[in-house]
Amino acid sequence: MRQLTSACAICSQTVHRQIPLFCPGAHARLEGVNKPELLPDTFTTVIDVAGFLTPGEETRIIKEVESLESDTGVKLRVLAQNYPTTPGLAVRDYWKVDEDTVVFVADPSLGGNILNFNVGANIDLRIPRARCNFWTRLSSKYGTKYYWQERGEGSAIVNAVSAIDTCAREPLGRLQCSKIQGELGEEPSAGPLEKMFLGG
Repeated sequence: MRQLTSACAICSQTVHRQIPLFCPGAHARLEGVNKPELLPDTFTTVIDVAGFLTPGEETRIIKEVESLESDTGVKLRVLAQNYPTTPGLAVRDYWKVDEDTVVFVADPSLGGNILNFNVGANIDLRIPRARCNFWTRLSSKYGTKYYWQERGEGSAIVNAVSAIDTCAREPLGRLQCSKIQGELGEEPSAGPLEKMFLGG
């Protein structure tokens, strides 16, 4: 797994096979967090220990994540946390994180950007390094402190998930993931979550 930070220059680094949870600039601080007792008793692709999502938002994200995995093989997993209240490294075994997995961690407690991603090597091949700044641009659009304080953490998470869904479904090519999907209701999307609101 490769952790992406705000600097796209990180793309020149070697892709690591182990997931460095969780957040840019705070890897050493979070490395020792391992609280499996905070994991749900039953499997879910969305873990919201911070309470950022409404039940409706969580249900919609779960459906979109399941559809994305079924259609493309991309395993998106979402963890909303407020450090140090997080299962931390325990999610690796719980989710069976592998090279087809994107672990999306939303955490405002570290200051700055709320959106953090750990990207599997096969996802790197699917979204080539020449376009690696997709993740940086996504964080810049929906993860800024101004955005989530104004719109809410839930809105940041929902819109980021839908943008990832759209990117992962786009055909391979020069224009793949070149544009970050707009907010729900702002621009059309190929993702099922967007269609739920806009029809199609």
